[in-house]
Amino acid sequence: MHFLAYLLLVASLMFSLGFGIVAVMQVWQGRTLILPWMEKAHVMITALMTVSCMILLWALTNYDFTNVYVASYTSHDLDTFYRMTAFWAGQAGSLLFWAWSVAIFGIFFLTSRAYHTLSEGTKLWFWILFLAIMSFFLLLLTTWSNPFKMVDPAPADGNGLNPLLQNPGMIFHPPLLFLGYGGFAIPGCLALAQALNGTFAKEGSWTAISRNFILVAWLSLTAGIVLGGWWSYMELGWGGYWAWDPVENASLIPWLVASAFLHTSVIETRRNKLHRVNIFLIALTSISAFFATYLVRSGVVDSLHAFGDGGVGTPLLIFIILFTGISLLVALQYRHPSSHALSELASREGFLVLAAWVLLALGVIILIATMWPVFSKFWSPNPVGLEPAFYNKVCLPLFVLLSALLMICPWLGWKGGIRNGKKAALVGAVFIAALGLLYTSGFTIPMAAAGAATAIAAVSGVLILLATEPALRRNMRSVAAYGVHVGLALTVMGVAISGPFKAETEGTIKPEQTMQVGDYTFTYKKLTEGNERAFIYMQADLEVSKDGKVIGLMQPQRRLYHKFRRNAFAEAATIPSLGNELYGTLLGADESGAITLKLSVNPLVNWVWIGGTLMCLFPFLGLSGGRKQEDELVDA
Repeated sequence: MHFLAYLLLVASLMFSLGFGIVAVMQVWQGRTLILPWMEKAHVMITALMTVSCMILLWALTNYDFTNVYVASYTSHDLDTFYRMTAFWAGQAGSLLFWAWSVAIFGIFFLTSRAYHTLSEGTKLWFWILFLAIMSFFLLLLTTWSNPFKMVDPAPADGNGLNPLLQNPGMIFHPPLLFLGYGGFAIPGCLALAQALNGTFAKEGSWTAISRNFILVAWLSLTAGIVLGGWWSYMELGWGGYWAWDPVENASLIPWLVASAFLHTSVIETRRNKLHRVNIFLIALTSISAFFATYLVRSGVVDSLHAFGDGGVGTPLLIFIILFTGISLLVALQYRHPSSHALSELASREGFLVLAAWVLLALGVIILIATMWPVFSKFWSPNPVGLEPAFYNKVCLPLFVLLSALLMICPWLGWKGGIRNGKKAALVGAVFIAALGLLYTSGFTIPMAAAGAATAIAAVSGVLILLATEPALRRNMRSVAAYGVHVGLALTVMGVAISGPFKAETEGTIKPEQTMQVGDYTFTYKKLTEGNERAFIYMQADLEVSKDGKVIGLMQPQRRLYHKFRRNAFAEAATIPSLGNELYGTLLGADESGAITLKLSVNPLVNWVWIGGTLMCLFPFLGLSGGRKQEDELVDA
């Protein structure tokens, strides 16, 4: 069965390469006769890959340890749900899932009304580029990263799934990232295809044609990042949600590029400008997704949950360089028939460009800092990595600047000037009042207070707009955009306060002794031990009180998994709150019953998840029912 699944991947590779080569020949000859067969070929490729995926999923759920991948990431003591999600736990399986995601998005695009309005030339160029991406994935899966390798004799049991991955956040976090990466392949290929075919005037902008795919890909990528942060917060025992780990950064870079594109695409839609910039930015989004894969799978950087090289690093790097070169050449040669010059900086158009530049600057800084251990090899035999303090010091001002742009931009006219002075002044007053209130409440770190104050003012500004402008409320695309901005502002507020003002302590106490963190008293009541199917654990009961009043019970655990006895794993406990969330990790215990704890008070941390959730939900309001030109947006 596994050999059959491998042969199906080989057949898919042959279809992709064969039809791609013939299509290039037809473009050279100025013909499009192959187009219907290319469409059928992609349907066949997707069907064959789907069967391969189902075979791997069947093997994972049925303990088929004759498969190396199954033996590496599952075991008899693993629940069925986690055996299924082991599909994307390893390098080969995750690449297969990503490739399959790209193929599925291709089917959705093929069957959409937007696709059928394209000219045959644009369609042909699209499939050439799209099948090139599919061919590369399938080449990796049939050579360096084959998920259907066999082992003989089969082991009696598998190695099991890393305990850190046995968490609800990791069930959804990786596939959402891959869906985001895969979704951006559609607009990326379409932008390049339309530029090569030169049929903008006939077809309309590719940004309008592929709008739904752009939004779905962006919200999927956003949801994956937010869930990854939540997983880090709950499972790793950091007491935080982001440690600037290379794998975390790998997914953030394409998100920053995609977000920059969303802002410049508004200028193209509304003002008929930045066409070449948008072509390159959407292509760069897909390129940065491949680079994220390179970071995780090449072995160039160390990370808590990176894969080893496995032979895919060099092919990935070659593909990235080629794709970047092609995209840049296509964007540079493109000439739009009626593009206009940009307006002054002190306009809404100028601020959208500035926001895009800030997002791209963040991406470049994070990329360089993540790759710093590689760069440092040129002058030092011992690679040097950059600590989280560097990221926080350099990136925080840029994130605060983004929050300030959210506050100001809605009140600027497209050609410059303030479009509603009284409302803009009211938002400015909210900012000043919020800044003063934060400062008098003890939040005196300037950059953190500024970030939170601009976020509060930005949210207030959106609420004022929605309350006073009925035309804005009727336009779902504008509501979607402003809703995402509200979510981002709330996230900025949560980050600005929860990080710098977190109170934390670590210590060892005996039963009935206490630890104090800020205004909260943690009393150690008892330690219990237990045995589950996959692990043994010890659990500390901590009674939490404030000002003499009991407010809850925390029960952090320390687990020792049967398959991973070298390391003990923490299961953090929290007492949630929209204000101060209490967070506790059990670090260890001795024979006398004394325990070592790490306790923290995280102010406003849950606003990070609330804001992130809003950023994932509001884009659904911006989806359109079919391919059509952009609505006339209200000037808000």
